Amino acid sequence: MAEEPPRASTRAWAQRLLVVGIVLAAFNLRPAITSLGALLEEVRDGLGMSGSVAGLLTSVPPLCFAVFGVMAPRLARRFGPGAVVCAGMAAITAGLLIRPYAGGTAGFLAASALALMGIAVSNVLMPVIVKRWFPDRVGSMTGLYSMALALGTSAAAAITVPVTETLGGGWQPGLAIWAVLAAAAVLPWLPQVRKRDTAPAEQTSARTETPAAPRVTRSRTAWALAVFFGLQATAAYITMGWMAQIYRDAGVAAGTAGLLLAVTMVMGVPLAFVIPRVAARLPHQGPIVLVLGVCGLAGYAGLHFAPAGGAWAWALLLGVSNCAFPLALTMVGMRARTGAGVAQLSAFAQSTGYLISIPGPLLVGVLYQHSGGWGLPLALMAALMVPQMVVGVLAGRDRTVEDEAAR
Repeated sequence: MAEEPPRASTRAWAQRLLVVGIVLAAFNLRPAITSLGALLEEVRDGLGMSGSVAGLLTSVPPLCFAVFGVMAPRLARRFGPGAVVCAGMAAITAGLLIRPYAGGTAGFLAASALALMGIAVSNVLMPVIVKRWFPDRVGSMTGLYSMALALGTSAAAAITVPVTETLGGGWQPGLAIWAVLAAAAVLPWLPQVRKRDTAPAEQTSARTETPAAPRVTRSRTAWALAVFFGLQATAAYITMGWMAQIYRDAGVAAGTAGLLLAVTMVMGVPLAFVIPRVAARLPHQGPIVLVLGVCGLAGYAGLHFAPAGGAWAWALLLGVSNCAFPLALTMVGMRARTGAGVAQLSAFAQSTGYLISIPGPLLVGVLYQHSGGWGLPLALMAALMVPQMVVGVLAGRDRTVEDEAAR
């Protein structure tokens, strides 16, 4: 009995450290992408990239998320989710530190892939850690995680250019500086490296309760949600990769363009709390899908007709539109009745969705290079918003994948 207080104290300390780790990890899940978007023109010039290759570079994140994210559950079963997240933070640190000085386009892409691999496995496993360590605070911890992710995304977009200028104007230190925060995120996860054998019963239970994947593929709602996830991811990665460049080509200063991208990204901080709560109270999430889609169409139209004149308005509208991501995650939880069903639906929707999103940023780069402007790329972005709204309405209907798969 005398040992209980120290155990409780140790557990409380471990949970507080884990909260810090979750916040720092979430903060580092997007700067590798948005910091590059803010300096894409300088990177292209420095490495001699064509528009098509730059488009390929903006397609690498969803490709890595689709490929490496699938590996995360298997790695977690073998080493423990905390240890894998720790390794993920280390991979982000190494990738961010190496890529500016890799010496060429191929090395830059390879180092970027290393960082994105760390992001992919960490992204998948963070909800697992929240569910395991904070089962009675899943909502608040998920909100904290989402807020930190949005802050990291917007901060990298906003301050990368000013930091680059402070460091002497070279794009290499401006990108490499983000490795410092990633390195800091490694530290809270180090105690988890030795806990890979914790909760084996949970792992066994999860394996026995998880239904076979083909059941989910029989559900029309699951397919609609996967396509919706893929199209919203397409819009998000096009925005993160190219929006600052659109503004700069319209005559907006580089620092202001980065700040505009940050405004778009930071909209996810408050709306990540509001949208899931509103969506959970509605039997059909279609109206929210339509509102977000209309905001996206208005933002793209504004970027075409008056990119500099209404820059702040378009940034706000596209920021609202990009909040389809927390809506998609909310619908994943609502479209399945059981925990096993949610796990299967989440894995299917996210892996399929990221695969769908891969061609979009690349195609935008090709159209930009060969058309010499942003008319065709913006038309493509607007055109993709229409099917996103259609499948989002279908995915938002009040039904479950278990019922559909059983038919």
